[in-house]
Amino acid sequence: MKCALVTGGSRGIGRAICEKLSVDSNYHILINYQSNQEAAQQTLDAIIKNGATGELLKFNVADADEVKTVLTQWQETNPEAVVEVIVNNAGITKDGLFMWMSHEDWSNVINTSLNGFFNVTNFFIQRMLRNKYGRIINMVSVSGVKGTAGQTNYSAAKGAVVAATKALAQEVAKRNITVNAVAPGFIRTDMTGDLDEKELIKLVPVNRFGEAEEVADLVSFLASKKASYITGEIININGGIYS
Repeated sequence: MKCALVTGGSRGIGRAICEKLSVDSNYHILINYQSNQEAAQQTLDAIIKNGATGELLKFNVADADEVKTVLTQWQETNPEAVVEVIVNNAGITKDGLFMWMSHEDWSNVINTSLNGFFNVTNFFIQRMLRNKYGRIINMVSVSGVKGTAGQTNYSAAKGAVVAATKALAQEVAKRNITVNAVAPGFIRTDMTGDLDEKELIKLVPVNRFGEAEEVADLVSFLASKKASYITGEIININGGIYS
């Protein structure tokens, strides 16, 4: 059984990626979520409706022990299963000016995006290297590429993942494993629901917010055999906001 794991797969871009992979590939989709089981179940229902298979994996990507426990248990239950695709999508924002930022808001954001990338990818990387095949796709952000005021913590977390993507890509390329990052700009999801869309689209040359499905199309391509010569890349998908 060949699998694709999507962290933070219950809503928004994560859900769109799960659904897209269920249509474009033959992968068994592993939907990771932390707390919202109802939303995760809706994602799974959509995948099954598409004629694919999947299952839910509940863990907090930032909790190294929990990640290891849950994934070890899953691997032991499914000894034949091979995770070929990892989409590190889980992330949180705790926006605010740096001068007023609490240590907690700093570390929670860093732990989820950066340590989450490490905890999940590190668990599978040796097996991927033995199998000589893999696709690792890290969801970053325009904030991690150009920096965004009021998001020093998020920019730091995503910027670190950008650098890790470039480094890891060089380590594993000979084994037919690609590592790329996708950096969305303003995408219409729950996470951007509080933003003033009318004002912000003035910053976007394309003059609209992006859709989660558009990001999912790009991720699906990077997860496919067609993208085998693309690695170490940070691909911006932002309507020209940063070009």
